[in-house]
Amino acid sequence: MRVAVAAVVAFLVVAAGGAAAGSSAAGSPPFAGLGTWIDVYDGALLVDPVRTADRIAARGVRTVYVETANDRSATDVVNPAGLGLLLDALHARGIQAVAWYLPGFVQPALDLRRTRAMLAFRSPGGAAFDGVALDVESLRLKRVGLRTQRLLALARTLAVEAGDVPVAAIPYPPRAFERHARWWPNFPWAELTPLVDAFIPMTYTGGGFRGYEATYGYVARSLKLLRAAVGPDVPIHAAGGVANRMDADELKAYVDAVGDDGTVSGWSLYDFATTGAKAWSSLAPLGATR
Repeated sequence: MRVAVAAVVAFLVVAAGGAAAGSSAAGSPPFAGLGTWIDVYDGALLVDPVRTADRIAARGVRTVYVETANDRSATDVVNPAGLGLLLDALHARGIQAVAWYLPGFVQPALDLRRTRAMLAFRSPGGAAFDGVALDVESLRLKRVGLRTQRLLALARTLAVEAGDVPVAAIPYPPRAFERHARWWPNFPWAELTPLVDAFIPMTYTGGGFRGYEATYGYVARSLKLLRAAVGPDVPIHAAGGVANRMDADELKAYVDAVGDDGTVSGWSLYDFATTGAKAWSSLAPLGATR
């Protein structure tokens, strides 16, 4: 696991009575606690970034995960003006923001440029993202060995160039690879773990698993297998969802599985645009005990 120097520095500065320049001054690692998600298809949320930040703050969110681009986007950063205003508005409310990019592994040079664009991005107020992440889900490159090679090369470069900026990987959980053995055989957990500060498994069940037992079983086993794969020390943020495809029993199952796991340090439902009031309420038990 990378040493999250930025989180340590931020904590020490806040403890000393000040705030790190350009940070949200939250003082906690960006992958911990309650999160929410915004992707490149949520342009409506960036029409009024201040109002969006107010709505997010009202839910008690610590960290917003914002997609800057994917490999099929027209530009390296989608809607940079709206994104910059949102970043400043979130920081003004003490909320951290993590940028994420979805590489396709088909064009390595493009993936590298767009990964670097996350690190280089600055808001109108001069703020950078509090963390960055690679969304490791594209299966378009059918040569699995080459896909793995390109993933690790990109992750190694990001690990070096990010410096003190915390880095996360957003992969399918091992349980998904159990169920779909051809998706990504021999996924490189051991090689990827030293290159990141946290894992954010996509433990999505909405639409694919019905009822409490099926949802609980998938999420619980996903987290158990992931912990075994990455070791005891790497923070895990469990991303559930899709929020509007889960009924009350399924939402409770996700929350119970995360709570019962006992090692998860962050949680969220994908995504902000699809999370209704009942879904937000369902997450309350996790925050009450952390």
